[in-house]
Parts: sequence; structure tokens; C-alpha cells
Amino acid sequence: MAGVGVGKGENGGGNGEREWWERERAHPKDFPALFPTRPRHYGAVRGRPTVFPTLRRSGGAGAVSRPCPTVPAHIPPFPPASHRSHPLPTIPAHIPPFPPTSRHSRLPQNHLPAARKAFDAFFSRYPYCYGYWKKYADMERRGGCARRAEQVFERGLQSIPLSMDLWIHYISFLQSTLDPGDPESVQKIRGVFEAAVAAAGMDFRSDRLWELYVEWERAQGELRAVTALFDRLLSMPTQLYSHHWERFKEHVLHNPPRDILTPEELLWLRSKLAAEPLPKEPEPGAAEEQIRELVISMRQQIHAQNEAEVGKRWNFEEGIKRPYFHVKPLERAQLRNWRDYLDYELAAGSHERIIVLFERCVIACALYEEFWVKYTRYLERHTVAGARSVFQRACGYHLPRKPNIHLLWAAFEEKQGESPETAPNRPETHPETPKTPQNTPKAPQNVPKCSQNTPEALLREAAASTPAPPLASFYAVKLARQVLKVQKNLIKARKVLVEALDRDPENARLYANLLEMECGADVRQNEGNAMSCFERALRSGLPDEAKVVFSQRRVEFLEDFGSSIHSLLTAYDEHQKFLKQRAARKRPPENG
Repeated sequence: MAGVGVGKGENGGGNGEREWWERERAHPKDFPALFPTRPRHYGAVRGRPTVFPTLRRSGGAGAVSRPCPTVPAHIPPFPPASHRSHPLPTIPAHIPPFPPTSRHSRLPQNHLPAARKAFDAFFSRYPYCYGYWKKYADMERRGGCARRAEQVFERGLQSIPLSMDLWIHYISFLQSTLDPGDPESVQKIRGVFEAAVAAAGMDFRSDRLWELYVEWERAQGELRAVTALFDRLLSMPTQLYSHHWERFKEHVLHNPPRDILTPEELLWLRSKLAAEPLPKEPEPGAAEEQIRELVISMRQQIHAQNEAEVGKRWNFEEGIKRPYFHVKPLERAQLRNWRDYLDYELAAGSHERIIVLFERCVIACALYEEFWVKYTRYLERHTVAGARSVFQRACGYHLPRKPNIHLLWAAFEEKQGESPETAPNRPETHPETPKTPQNTPKAPQNVPKCSQNTPEALLREAAASTPAPPLASFYAVKLARQVLKVQKNLIKARKVLVEALDRDPENARLYANLLEMECGADVRQNEGNAMSCFERALRSGLPDEAKVVFSQRRVEFLEDFGSSIHSLLTAYDEHQKFLKQRAARKRPPENG
């Protein structure tokens, strides 16, 4: 096997190779300019050694992996300069930097409309992907559209108000774009912080948001506001509850009481201390230390109660491995953990905490119908508007292909006495829902019966507006039954099915329903119509199996209700022909 050494080895290449290698060792930084890329297949074909193996240059933790040349023996040494037909390429003294990547570059203005359209289309299906809301807002900001970026943040937070990352990113955006010396800017940022903790502050993993709010108030010099925030946070079961307690004690011990307490609370504490006996010669600053100890001791009980609440929920929180949305299915253990956690909060928690947990659950389990249904059933007992909003999110965004929850929404609206025209965000068929009879809700159940439109008109409209023949036939069958059973109009119902057969002549269900309707009438007066239905089905392009079934039913009908023996014998002979034809087609071909 050929050697790969750089000096005179077993098959060494001479002094030219050594000079080349020494020159590259002397200027390692220029080497990538000569060989910017390495083809994957180079040096790995037919057992050849790799020409550019990767070596780690010394340099500690920041060492960089660079390709190091090893010259195969069959490569000749560099010829002398006098024998070269072309000079060697010179290495430029300054290598221009690579163009910026798409992450830091600004999108051309003519591409912004297309990018916005793509983002909007994506969020119409996946509004819980908070990372893409951030990308959308960053794109608008880089494009110089600060107002559009703020609108994107507002849309994203309206879609997923429990996203800590999105709230923090929005607040950072406001801090970088607003004038910090303007009082209105300070009020706006404080208002956003309040909206953030009101929407997501009860989340078990909301610690970063609370800490950011506390640090911002401290930077503004509002120490009393910091104390008020700690008072709210110390009663909030969060993951870092113990850390917040330590931070609160540091806040109390390192600041004067008059700066961190309201005048009313400070006066009350002093009056309480004045009622207690003091030492004869109090030390300087003893009053402040006593106030600090009293402030901490008063909140010690709140911290203990909060610690107990955290302990009750800790195992459930540990079982949540994927709190964010993803299209991949969740593990069974996580689904079971969500069910148990919800059952616990429903039995022991407050209404606000139950709502927050349900919102967290439908983010991680957005594609699971059972959790949406459980959420709506809970809200129906408390707020109609809230239940309607959850139905709208589930059916409009996350579960457009699930007919059961659409039916539950329709039943909910009917129970509220709403018609299709007046119900806010009424249930509609999603444009991407497959139009098949199997997953299409039954029309009389899918629309409230209190509507001014009659079921017949609604069914006719549905059949006329459906281009697919199978779905139109489905509505035609429902319409014919409605006309026959409610209006008692056999002629009108027969006309509906006959017109449907003209549009869909190979639909066995239409023939079966027409035949059932004809046989259900007075057979003495309706024998001719029933026989016409049989003849039409047997002359159609139905499969042989379907024709055999209709032929058998014709024989049975004539045996029970026929008025002529000749018709029965003729039908029997034709039925035997159908059986022989089917048997001949099923018979395997004979060999030879």
C-alpha cells in the first residue's frame, strides 16, 4: 500500500513535498483559502487514503478542527520554478469574509409580501408554534417595519398567551425600540409586564417572567413595586419558589424598610413594635432590624403554604416532558400524566388555576380531541363565551378533520338557542376537511332546529353546493327521508332520489333507498314502481355482486307480493343467469 508520509518515507516524494508541507505549516491560516471545501468522495474511492484528514490543532477548549494535508505517494513533487508552465497561485493578503447568513441578513423588500403570506398560512394551521412568531416579528423588524413587528407580537400572544419566551421576546423588543427616558414608554412596558403575569403568571414554569419583571422594577428604582411583586410571587406555586423566597429575604435585608414598604405598612409595623417591651438600651439600627425580621416572619407562613402546594403538584410537573406544541404524538405516559393532573386540579384547584392548566394542556396536546372535549365540558358550566371560544380554536385550527368535536359544537350552539346565522363563530366545514359521507356530520344534527330555514331547504342547499357526487347522494338520501317521513310525500321523495340517480347512476345506496321507499308503500298500488326500480338497478353499471343482491331481492319481492306467476318465473330465470355469470368470472382459468 502506498505511503502517505510527508517526507522521504517508504515511497517518499522528495524535498519538494517537504518544502510544500513546511510552507503550509508556517501559514496555517491561509490553508482554507487554497482548499475551502473538501468533497466527501475525495480520497475515499477504491481504498485510497483520505487526502485531507481532520486534525485538532492545539489551543485548549477553543481549538478548531482544520483539515491537515497528507500527500499520497503517487503525487509528484512540485517542479522547480524554471520548469513550471504556469506560476503557482498567490495567496491574497486579505481574504474577504463570507457573506452574512440568512439569520442575520435583511430580507429584500420585494420578498416580504411572500414571506408574510407564508407565515400567515402556516399560523392558520399551527398557531402554537411560538418560535415562528418570533421569526416573523424579527423579519419585520429587520425589514424596518417596527409597527408590523409589534402587531405580529400581539397576534402571537393572543394565540398563545402562555408562551414565556414570546412574552420575554416582546418585552425585549419594546425595551430596545422605546425611549427609556420617556414616562409613557415606562408605563407601556409596565403595562405589558402586567399583562404577561396576568396571562401566564400562574404557570408553574413562569419563573423567568417574574424574575425579569422584578429586575426591571429594581432597575427603575421602584423598590416598593419590587416588594409588591414578591408578595404576589410568594403565594404562586412555581418551580423556583424557594429561589424566590431567598431573593425576597435578600431584598428585605439589603434595603431600608422605608424604601421597600408602603407608608401604611411601615406605620403599622412600627405601632406593633411599639406595643412590645424594648430593651433598656436599644442598639443603633435595632428598630430597622426588628422591622425586617417582622416583615420576613409575616410572609414565612405564606411561603410554607406555597411550599405545600408546590409539593402536591411536583410529581405531575416532573411528568411533563414536552410542554410545548409538536406534531409528533405524545407518549402514553405523558398523556396519562395530563389526565391525572387535570383530574387533580378539577377536584382541588381554583377556577383560575384550572383554566391555566387546561390552556397548558391543549398546547402540548393540541392534536388530541379528548382534552378539548374535557375543556369545553368544564367551561359550559361556567361561561358560554369561553366554551364557544375553545370550540372555535379546536375546530378552526387544530382539529379541522375531527367530525365528533364539530358535532359537539353544533349541539352546544343548539342548546344555547343559537341559529346558524346568529351563532358567533358558528361551526362550519373546514376547507381542508375531506368531503365524504363517513366524516360529514348529519345535517339535521349539525344545524339547530330552531333555525328559520327548514331542514328541507338546508339539505337542498347542501346537496346543490356539493360538487362531489358521493356527498351529493348522501344529502339526497337524507332529503328524501325527510320529505317522506315528515311531509308524507312519496312522489316528491321519489323525484329526489331519481334525480340523484341521474347524477350518480352507479351508487348502490341510492337504489337501495329508492327500493326501500317503494316497498314500504302500498305494494298493491306500487308494484310497478318497485319493478321499475329493480330493472333500473339491474341495467346499471353496478358491480356483479350488487346486481346479484338486487336480483335476489326482486325474486323475494315477487314471491311475497307479486301479482303474476310469469313475472316471478322470468325473474327467477334471470337470477340464475346472474349467478352463472358471477361464477364464471370467479372461476380460475384452466391450465392447458
